[in-house]
Amino acid sequence: MISAARLTVRHRRTTAIDSLDLELGPGVHALLGPNGAGKSSLLRVLATASGAVEGELKLLDRDPRRPSDRLEIRRRLRYLPQTFGMFRGFTVRECVSYAGWLKDMPSLRTPRAVERAVEQVGLTERIDDKYRTLSGGMQRRVGIAQALVNSPWMLLLDEPTTGLDIQERERFHALLRQLAATTTVILSTHLMEDVTSCCETAVILHSARKLFHGSLDQLHAAGGYSAIIPRTP
Repeated sequence: MISAARLTVRHRRTTAIDSLDLELGPGVHALLGPNGAGKSSLLRVLATASGAVEGELKLLDRDPRRPSDRLEIRRRLRYLPQTFGMFRGFTVRECVSYAGWLKDMPSLRTPRAVERAVEQVGLTERIDDKYRTLSGGMQRRVGIAQALVNSPWMLLLDEPTTGLDIQERERFHALLRQLAATTTVILSTHLMEDVTSCCETAVILHSARKLFHGSLDQLHAAGGYSAIIPRTP
């Protein structure tokens, strides 16, 4: 569902992604690397929120450079950034319904899809509570419900477990394992617990370049994450 060849992304004079080759299909894929490695920049390009300056990219067998293809891609993906805004006066139901509306979901399908997404993150009992009354972890779960409401084919998650307690993380990991058969999930995280609990493969970026892409067994055989990332002098 994701095919990149020599993908290069720049921000002014800084190269954020340097000649990336990547092929990813359904499953949960960890995106790892230190701060500044290019993880968030890659997620933004995959979300069609920004573009590459060089190389080729296909998402869901479509070319995001074409306006008609880009529209179809956006209908079928969901991107949850590390920080996101919310209408604090909305209820949980309204927050998730709004996300469905942004994805052009049919109005007749939306109410049940909203209830299902809220149930998946364990907030059914709070569905008609105001967003501003929720704890930080619950607010994060509302964002995850927004990401799930349109049953996306591609799900891009930037540090989604930040602020979640142990039980909430376990629920989230189980949910991603359920999605793995039909959805291409990219999970950017600093927590190896996230990786070992629900990911099948890992991609490691460092200084804008890909250093590793393979299964968790291959990552372990290579000595793990710390063995792949160059040591700072």
